[in-house]
This record gives sequence, structure tokens and C-alpha cells, in this order.
Amino acid sequence: MSQIPKTLRYSKTHEWVRKEDDHYTVGITDHAQNMLGDLVYIELPDIESHLESGQECAVVESVKAAADIYCPLAGEVIEINEAIIDNPQLINEDPYGQGWLFRIKPFENTNIELLTAAQYTQQVASEAH
Repeated sequence: MSQIPKTLRYSKTHEWVRKEDDHYTVGITDHAQNMLGDLVYIELPDIESHLESGQECAVVESVKAAADIYCPLAGEVIEINEAIIDNPQLINEDPYGQGWLFRIKPFENTNIELLTAAQYTQQVASEAH
């Protein structure tokens, strides 16, 4: 069973979000990295790019497949995780820690609609059937 920390929020497309002061840190869930397998490449959004909720914003490639990452909330990218560009395995090893993808500052009046850990757990369970 994948780890699903209760302190985070989740998107239906398997991204996690952690609120930190005036911005949010975004990554892919343990479930997503398990499904993809060993990651070999990542393409991250540019700093200062303006993203809409649900917009494709990054790509991860594993030995099995490539997958699009979707931005879970509208905002401006303020930082990317340089460490995972050279070492995408960090996402496999520590998806909720060192394997984060980028940080985003939401636009004013951004409506943030994300799943709770319980809701995401239900979604993952229903996908397994």
C-alpha cells in the first residue's frame, strides 16, 4: 500500500500539495511513482511560468513510460527542485521529501480544490479494481 500522508492535499491526477507560508510545494504521490517505476528523466516547468489548474506542467519518464504532470492549482512557479533534474531517483526514494518537483505561488482568488488524504485513498483503491 502506498504512503498517503494525512497532512497533504492531493489532485485526482496523483500530484500532492503542501501549503508553506504564501506558496505551495508540489510533487507526485508515492502511488504515482510506484506505478511509473524507476524514473530516468524529468522535465520541470520554467521559473516564473504562469500555470492554470489542470494544465500540463512537467513530464516524468521511467524505464516503462512517460507521464504528464498536471498543475494542481493556478499560480506562478517560484522555484524548481534542481536536485531531481540530475537525480530523478530522488522522486522514487522520497516522493514527499527530497523528491518534490516545484513550488508555486497561487494567483489571487485562486480556488484550490484538492482531495483530502481520505478522499485520495478512496480514489487509489477504486482505481485498483
